[in-house]
Amino acid sequence: MRSRTSAPGFAEHLRGRLWGPAEFIGIPGRLFVTGVVAGSAAAALVVGTALAGMWGGPRELITGEAGLAAVAALAAYLVVLRAGRVLIGLVAVLGTCLAFMAPGVAAGVALQQRGLVATAAVSSVQTAARHGRTICSVTDTDAAPTGADVWRGCAASTAPGDTLPVVYDPRGRAPTRGVSTPGELRRSSLRLTGLSAAFVAACTVAVIRSFRMTAAPRGT
Repeated sequence: MRSRTSAPGFAEHLRGRLWGPAEFIGIPGRLFVTGVVAGSAAAALVVGTALAGMWGGPRELITGEAGLAAVAALAAYLVVLRAGRVLIGLVAVLGTCLAFMAPGVAAGVALQQRGLVATAAVSSVQTAARHGRTICSVTDTDAAPTGADVWRGCAASTAPGDTLPVVYDPRGRAPTRGVSTPGELRRSSLRLTGLSAAFVAACTVAVIRSFRMTAAPRGT
């Protein structure tokens, strides 16, 4: 009899730990605003630091490490709120993906704004096992930096000694890449926007579901 009565309580406790207690009726307006603001601020920091790194900020911002720090700070904030563990993990995963994606999109924006096209010679060709892309290592021919690896414009038929058009950053902040196809930057920006929206939404849900009518016992 004891096991029957304790099972529902344990299930409720486990559900609260995984998804948050959510002890409310309707949507708590204050927590909704808090979640949107916290998620939006973190997303703005992730994307903003990547853009700042391309436009004159510290070069350490280019790698996305500052964005990862912002995501870690947000995850710590959710832990303090005692949000659901699953939702905290979801926010952390989406934030990490955002932090890794933002520098690439920022580099595309920088190259579109100030990139210069040059001809580079192919020194080696290999196929990347992870993405199945053909990767060409190029060397300096005109003004393009030496030792860049590009996949745009690199085909299986490309051989060492061939030349490829590449776009490089005269400031040396954005990595050299092959010439993009029309609309590629727009598609990348839309994907980044969608991921940012999902990140903010997950953060908002985590904050809302952290609402607790009664004080939580220590250790939960």
